[in-house]
Amino acid sequence: MPRFWLATRWAIALLISISFELLLNGPAGAQAAPRARAYTRSAHLMGSHFTFTAVSADDSLAWRALRAGLRETQRIDRLFSYWDSTSQVTKINRLAGIRPVVVDQEVVDLIARTLKISALSGGAFDITFASGDKIYKFDRQAHASLPDSATVRHSVRRIGWQKVQLDPIKHTVFLPGKGMRINLAGILQGYGVRRAQELMKKMGIAGGLINGSGDVYCWGQQPDGSGWRIAIGDPARPQSVSSWLTVSDLAVVTAGNYEQYFTVDGRYYGHIINPHTGYPATGLRSVTIICPDVELADALDDAVFVLGPVEGLAFINRLKGVSCTLIDDSGQTLVSKGMQLNSYHSAAPAAAAHPTSKP
Repeated sequence: MPRFWLATRWAIALLISISFELLLNGPAGAQAAPRARAYTRSAHLMGSHFTFTAVSADDSLAWRALRAGLRETQRIDRLFSYWDSTSQVTKINRLAGIRPVVVDQEVVDLIARTLKISALSGGAFDITFASGDKIYKFDRQAHASLPDSATVRHSVRRIGWQKVQLDPIKHTVFLPGKGMRINLAGILQGYGVRRAQELMKKMGIAGGLINGSGDVYCWGQQPDGSGWRIAIGDPARPQSVSSWLTVSDLAVVTAGNYEQYFTVDGRYYGHIINPHTGYPATGLRSVTIICPDVELADALDDAVFVLGPVEGLAFINRLKGVSCTLIDDSGQTLVSKGMQLNSYHSAAPAAAAHPTSKP
């Protein structure tokens, strides 16, 4: 029986193939009750491709819910965009070092949650990464060398999540240093998916799937009653699959580094920057987080990328209700404690959850 296939994808080219069972009416003349089917709508949002899927026996309800989910994501994009000159995030950045900015409670709340994740991850996740100097060009080309160490150290001088000043009473955000900036790109797609899903479910959509370019949340069941099958791509073989799992009421979020990168002496350097050192995070090609909260998963994949395979796995193993699977620079698949994957032939054998040394 055909199933729903979806490969998680954020910055890496991962396989997405979705098939729906064809649902037929009863015999001619019979007054059969409407049967559930899957309705899908796609849009370009937050600079990425989003797909909204609703499972329903009521086509009018399904289309209303899809439109509502899309509009909610658009609203969030306008509110938090780093690039939109009218967004509240842009205003915070524009007035850095000048004065606090009054913002919506929603903005205060999301920034507060990012700071908690920063503290939890030891600063591996940091929305002030945008304060760093642009010293790299991720053009997929071979470069002669990395920037010199003094330039790299200087590039991160304004970064620091601890510097962000929130006043929950006055609803203000203040960046105390001139040139400081925040960018919520590392969590915003997950937040948009979460809010859209909550809205669609409240409207009566008991099953569905939203994919924000690799930030995936699925709930309920497919039209045939089965769970949602999520495929994880193979970084070494674009458009192929390394493993898969079947889930429901869970987020599966993947980050990777082979769409935006450069190489030096044959080594890949991806676009995710370690906010402590200023150098691109190394050691991993792909990170997939599985947990009930798609917003949290969206932030954790970047944190694990920065921490690397050893510290990243140890970090996830300390978190309740969170699992991960990683693909390191050597192509080996690593999994957290209790994580069960179905591997394809293209996947490297799964390793122990506690590797003893970095690759």
